[in-house]
Formats: sequence, structure tokens, C-alpha cells
Amino acid sequence: MVVHMTDSPRNIILLSADALRADHLSCYGYHRETSPVLDEFAEESIRFENAYSASSHTREAVPALLTGKYPDVAVDSKYQLATETIASTLSQEGYATAGFHSNPFVSRAYGFDKGFDHFDDDLHLGQNKLVALAQRAFDKLRNRHYARAEEINERSLEWLDSLDQEEPFFLWNHYMDTHGPYEPPGEYATLYADRTVSDRDAQSLYQRAIDDPESITDEERQLLIDLYDAEIRYNDERIGEFIEELGSRDLLENSLLVVTADHGDAFGEHGYYEHPRFLQDEITQVPLFVREPGETDRAVSTPVSTLDIVSTFEHTAGLDMDSERVSLLDQLGDDRTVFLQARGEDADSHIRRYALRTREGACFCERDRETGAIDFVECSDRSLRDELEVHVTDRVRKESGDESTDEDEVDEEIERRLSALGYKE
Repeated sequence: MVVHMTDSPRNIILLSADALRADHLSCYGYHRETSPVLDEFAEESIRFENAYSASSHTREAVPALLTGKYPDVAVDSKYQLATETIASTLSQEGYATAGFHSNPFVSRAYGFDKGFDHFDDDLHLGQNKLVALAQRAFDKLRNRHYARAEEINERSLEWLDSLDQEEPFFLWNHYMDTHGPYEPPGEYATLYADRTVSDRDAQSLYQRAIDDPESITDEERQLLIDLYDAEIRYNDERIGEFIEELGSRDLLENSLLVVTADHGDAFGEHGYYEHPRFLQDEITQVPLFVREPGETDRAVSTPVSTLDIVSTFEHTAGLDMDSERVSLLDQLGDDRTVFLQARGEDADSHIRRYALRTREGACFCERDRETGAIDFVECSDRSLRDELEVHVTDRVRKESGDESTDEDEVDEEIERRLSALGYKE
């Protein structure tokens, strides 16, 4: 199938960082220069000052990012992919498609390889069993629980170099470096911290912050922030290297390039660390940059959602957009309401949390799926409460229910990596 495009960029590239909060980037006003590359990138892009993820954790945020649908329909009750991603859509339109990452929650084990011609999730399912066992043993020995940004770059560039020059492509790179435990490599380890922290100690501190946040001292909290900021600086430089490689291949000027995050990370602002299933700013407000060929230096304060990214890609490819979404390339009005959601913490939780954001206010509520009762936790304005209640009622009607696949077994390698990343599940 031939892709029909006129003035639109030929290729579409999505770079996302795991657990990267907006307000820890210097171009979003942070006091440290953590993101010199993205600061410069912002000067040739549209930078969205109030971008929110559709959810606060990977299992719901990434499905929303890739499908343009709210998590309640994007995945089923066991977090298996339940709707078509932008990769499937673009593949049907003649794009070569590839994804590179190492987060087990959005791996082929949960159906996220669908629609991708090439899908490298850094797992070894389907390979020779002896090779897989040897790899697991080696990974455990060197304390490896995700692929560093350098590896993601190398793998994705190799794929790009394998393509026919006339073939349009969609590429998704998802970087795990800013996800805990925070273990900045090499010289980055002491970039902000005044002492070296072993990987074992970094992991122990991170896990304790999750399990027993009240035990974290002010000094330990600052250490966690120092290490996190160093990971941001490392990731920022690797993103810069990738963008340079795109430029050297003459790909940058005929591609739409979006840089964002799936969610943020907390450091005790609301009594918790990491990114549990709440909807406060520190875990939902994300950086978002959109670069078109020809460069545009513009900052947009209108609230936007990561759900809008898929619509932007569809618009770029000349496809029909979801009527409920907008293209980030269009001129947006002064204000807009965006909605967020997250399931409760436990696997069997009957709670779903909802929130809305405007430029001037916010509203939060929880709904008990068993009783249907809605508890409004905080609202800055009564009209926002009414708007959120209407939204919740609509989402309950559309929610995908409890149907799910029978794929209950999770590979041993996935279990190990999830444990290393601080996940209890």
C-alpha cells in the first residue's frame, strides 16, 4: 500500500522516557541544568507546558500513549492490550513499524508487539531455551534489569539502517533510565550526589522509599533526587546522540519527532515515592515536545493529554482522527479540560481514580466499582466537580469490563526484572 502524503513529514518518531517528570527538566524551570539537550530541542519544537499523562503508571499510561484511548478501554483487566495501537494503524497504511524498549509490562507478554514489524522488548521469549537461560544468568550476575539508552539507540538505528530509503516508518523508542532504582552510570553517579552509592544500596533505598516512605530521612530523600536527576542528565545526552544520528542520516528534516514520558515520579510530596496509582502532578505532568520539519519555537500553555499524540500522528499521516481528540499541531484555544484515570493499587481493587485538569484548576475523585459510589477528594471549583462527574459516568459506560485472555503465566525473566524495578506485582 502506498502512503499518500503531500507536505506532511514522511516519518513518525516517538521517543518516550519512563518516569520522567516535567518539573525536573531545566527547560521547565528546574533549578538544575538536567536537560541541556532537550532545552535546545525545545527551541526548535512546540513545547507543551501543561501536558498530562492519561494515567500515572506504565501499565495504563503506555497503552494510552500508543492507542490514543483511555486506559479503561486500551487494556483489559489483566493489562493485556485490548485495542489497536498507532503501530497497527500505520502498518496498515504502508509504514514500516518498530519498537525498542525493556519494560516487561508493555512487552509481547501483554500483546504490545501487535502491529510492529520489528519489536525488541529486551526479553528472550521464543529464543533457544539454553541461550535464554544463559542470558538470564549473565543479567543477574551483572545486576542488569533494563537496557540502557545507549543500547536502545544502537538497536533502533540498526533497524533504521536496514530500511529502504523510500519506505516511510514509525519508530518508538522507550527509555528506562529515569525509572528507579536510580543507578546513574559512570561519571553521572556523582554529578549531583556528593558520594558514590553502590547499585545494591541504591536499590535498597529505592525499595524502602516505596515500602516505608515515612522512614526516608531528608538526607535520603535528597540523595534519591540527586540520583534521579543524574539519570535524567544521562538520558538527556543519549537522546541528543540519537537526534544527531537522525540528522546525519537526513531523517530529521522529513520526520515528525515527539519526545515525552509515560508518567513522572514522586519524592514524598504527597507521602509516597515512585509512581503509585494516584493522579497528582508529580506523577502525571510530563514533558512534551513536538518537532516538525522546518522547526518551530513555540510554547503552549493550554492543557494537553498524551492521548493527543496518536491523533497528531494520524493527522500527520492524513488519516481520520478520533473526534474526541485534537492534533497537537493545530492552534489550541486558551483553555481545555483533560482527564486522567488510574485503577486502585491492588490487583483486585474495586477503586478507580479520576481527575481533570484545566489551566486554572483541578478535581479528583474515586469511584467504587462495586457500589458505584463516587467520592470527590479535592476540587478547586464546583463546576469542575460537575464536569468530572459527567466524565466518570461516561467512562463507566464505555469501560471494557473484566474480559481478558487466559495468558496468566508470566515468564521468569519478566518476574525478575519487575522485582528489580521495584514492582511488587
